[in-house]
Amino acid sequence: MRIRPAEPGDAEAISEIYNQGIVDRVATLETTLRTPGERRSWLEARGPRHPVVVCEGKHGVCGWASLNSFNPREAYDNVADFSIYVERGSRGRGIGGALLAHLETLAAELGFHKLVLAMLSSNGAGIALYRRQGFREVGTYREHGRVDGRWVDILIMEKILT
Repeated sequence: MRIRPAEPGDAEAISEIYNQGIVDRVATLETTLRTPGERRSWLEARGPRHPVVVCEGKHGVCGWASLNSFNPREAYDNVADFSIYVERGSRGRGIGGALLAHLETLAAELGFHKLVLAMLSSNGAGIALYRRQGFREVGTYREHGRVDGRWVDILIMEKILT
């Protein structure tokens, strides 16, 4: 397993893995499937403070992660939101944990003070991973989104890095 910066040529794999997360309804409230072209544009539009990385396994890219802007206001410049997605057949093999550890290192190097995330409260595997890595639960937005005709809760977690 190797984690490296994402390149435009990774857009197809990133799109496929992201779409699995959308279809599986485990990791995101997103409902619109992404295309490789859209993901390529997304990659190209990112600045150096908000990198995307991929995890390569024996058979190619098996996961990706990104540091994202939390809020455009200057007061939040040292807080990053993040995303982690693992290919369906590769889940449960430590890839998410490796990507998270890598993101934490990157975030600290980039001067971020804190990482935050908002996730489906039904994502037990994700909650367990973030707790193991020292994230704490801040609160829950009840009935915050509507997916497939039902209301879902969103759990907010954070970790102070410095």
